Parts: sequence; structure tokens; C-alpha cells
Amino acid sequence: MKFRKRIRALRGSGIALVIQKCLFKTDVSSGHNRLSIPLNQIRQTFLTPQETEFLNSGNNEKKCSEMEVMLIEPSLRRDTINLRKWEMKKASGSATSMYVLVGKWNSVAWRNALREDETVQLWSFRINSKLCLALVKRRAKSNGYFIEF
Repeated sequence: MKFRKRIRALRGSGIALVIQKCLFKTDVSSGHNRLSIPLNQIRQTFLTPQETEFLNSGNNEKKCSEMEVMLIEPSLRRDTINLRKWEMKKASGSATSMYVLVGKWNSVAWRNALREDETVQLWSFRINSKLCLALVKRRAKSNGYFIEF
């Protein structure tokens, strides 16, 4: 409930679950500095067609475009973070597409004590049509999981 209240207080709307995932070692490794969001695990579309086109355009020196988005952290702290789309080449020659949160990710992971194998959810919402995200830790309960969203 506290996340929904925070989003409503910001006049946010269109709350949607993007992904629920177990954090991998690379998601919390300071050397990687990113949260991976595999396209095949996304629960529902969270980008507008224009945002998708922009992230697919790859117009900077790293051949990928990025969008700055507001992120509400598990601690309820607000900050900005960059969203990119990456194509990860495999040894077999095929590629896997994913979105990644980069830039300040190490700080987010450290401030919120994120750990490998911990389950998190990433939610999207809009403020005046601008994409925003909320990262929520799930807490284990004896009869399954519950969340205070």
C-alpha cells in the first residue's frame, strides 16, 4: 500500500507490473552496475510506441539509446536512473534482447541492501505521460509471498 500511496501522492497513474524476478549475481554485482529486464519475462507492455522506437534507435556512441526515468526505490527514496535496451550476443551467434536499468544502479542496490536470489518487482506508472518506475522487494511469508504495494 505504501508504494501506491506514494505514486498517488505524485499524481501517478496507469500502474502496471513490468516484471517479477529473482535477482541474479550480475544484478547486484558492482562491476556490472545494472538490473536486467529480459524481454521474454516482461508481463505487459510498459513503453509507448514512441519510447520503444527511441530505445531501438541506438543513436549514441554505445549504439544504444537511453531514457532517464524516475525510480521509486524500495526505501521509497526517489531518484533518476537510465533505461536502455541491450542486445546480448551469445556464443552461439544468437542474441537476447533485454532492457536494463543503468547509471546509478549500484547506488540503488547498495542503499536498499539488494541481494542475490532476492525477489523484486518492477512496476511502471506515468506522471503527466512521463514513464516512471517503482522497485519493490517481495518478502517471504510462510504461506507464499506478500507485498505491500
